Amino acid sequence: MARIRKFFKKYWLLLVAMIVALVFVFLPLPFYVEGPGTADQLSQYVKVNHKRDHKKGSFRMTTVSVIKGTPAMYVFAKIMPNYEVESVSDITGNQDNATYNKVQTFYMNSAINQAIYVAYHKADKAVKVHFKGIYILEIEKNSQFKHVLHVGDTITKVNNQRLVSAEDAMKKIRSHNVGNSITITYQHNGKTKTASGKLVRLSTGKPGIGIGLTDNNSVTTKIPVSIDAHGTEGPSAGLMFTLQIYSQLTNQNLRKGRNIAGTGTIATDGSVGEIGGIDKKIVAAKKAGATIFFAPYLKPTKLVEKYEPNHLTNYQLAIKTAKRIDPKLKVVPVKNFENAIKYLQKTK
Repeated sequence: MARIRKFFKKYWLLLVAMIVALVFVFLPLPFYVEGPGTADQLSQYVKVNHKRDHKKGSFRMTTVSVIKGTPAMYVFAKIMPNYEVESVSDITGNQDNATYNKVQTFYMNSAINQAIYVAYHKADKAVKVHFKGIYILEIEKNSQFKHVLHVGDTITKVNNQRLVSAEDAMKKIRSHNVGNSITITYQHNGKTKTASGKLVRLSTGKPGIGIGLTDNNSVTTKIPVSIDAHGTEGPSAGLMFTLQIYSQLTNQNLRKGRNIAGTGTIATDGSVGEIGGIDKKIVAAKKAGATIFFAPYLKPTKLVEKYEPNHLTNYQLAIKTAKRIDPKLKVVPVKNFENAIKYLQKTK
């Protein structure tokens, strides 16, 4: 005991410093730090007709890194450029980690399916879309189904009537009144289940189940295609996956040896949607040596301009960031997939 007391008396200051350092580095705090992620070469992720793309140059999807908050990360984000502290609600929408990750994984799978469809359709290759049901993204607190449905479930029928789209589901539901009881059939962890409950009044004033939803589709093709996203989540790689698949399907040398990065969601009609963190993605593209960056272009509405006069579109923020970190990086605005293809075909 005497030796222990002597040791603590001699080294107490060092021990306190070590504890403070551990707390500073590892203590979890209720925020996240966002920063530049990676700019991954998609030829290593995509196979068309069982073959990889070995042409010179690259298409790259860009990502944002999201790190759990600690005192050390807070200081780091305040000191370092291109890093920001974000609230938990801004990142996860207050969903628990498991639910948030499930939704983000679905978004990536959906983006891949959309990319395959658009690439094959534009290349005039056989492709079919199969509607599996409506995927549940969130459940509102006032929903009568909140104790039986879960994020990740897929609703296939309403009152024993099979659904053909999310619009069809809403039409069937809205043919009833608030307070009416309906029965839904849904898939949960691979099992078919049914549940009944009353419709509630949504924020729009219309009757509904009280869920956030989207189409749950799969695609099939005659020419086989496989994509491994290597754990990347979210919908924002849609455009770049489409470019990679299309160039392999058509055997066009769209890259011409160039290192091309970008971001943006892709819809079945080929339109490109805005995403978050594009300034961080510009930094990731620069680090990967990209010379071209495709950025979604969406003209702000008059309502946005009125209430958010300092609002920057994806394209405006991308241009602003590129000028700051690498003026030679060419930022190209794209409204749709055709814009990107035409740009690549016309330029060298």
